[in-house]
Amino acid sequence: MGEKLYKTMKSVGAWNIALGILVIVFGVAVGVFQLINGGRLLKEKKDITF
Repeated sequence: MGEKLYKTMKSVGAWNIALGILVIVFGVAVGVFQLINGGRLLKEKKDITF
């Protein structure tokens, strides 16, 4: 019984680590995208009229 529980916990831990890495990579990618678009807006702000 203990071995089955250990295998389940190991599998869940591995999935949590993998998901955490994916979330970090996605967050960094979105942050870079936001910085690029913000820079583009600042560069072209003289052309924006309301």
